[in-house]
Amino acid sequence: MATGFLDDNVSLMRMVGHSPSSDVQVFTTAAQTGKNYYCLHFPVESVIASITADECTGEDALQTTVPAGTTLFLGKVTAITLTSGICIGYTS
Repeated sequence: MATGFLDDNVSLMRMVGHSPSSDVQVFTTAAQTGKNYYCLHFPVESVIASITADECTGEDALQTTVPAGTTLFLGKVTAITLTSGICIGYTS
C-alpha cells in the first residue's frame, strides 16, 4: 500500500503537537476508539492493556508498562486501552 508523505511544515507542526485539524485527548483507563491517533504521549508510567494500530506489525509487544515520558509515533492508532496511567493522544 502506498503512503503519501506530508510536507515538512505539517510534519514539524505535528511533532510539536500543533496542526490545524489536530484534536488532543487526555485519557486514563477508559477504552479509546473511533479516533486515529498519530502520536501517543505518556507523561507518567502507564500500562497499555490493548492497542490496535493500522500499518503496524508487532503492536502486541506494546501491551506492557511504558516509562514516564514515553512518546510513540505509530502512524494511526485506532484503539487503545490503559490499565493504569495517563495518555495524551494527538489525532490528525
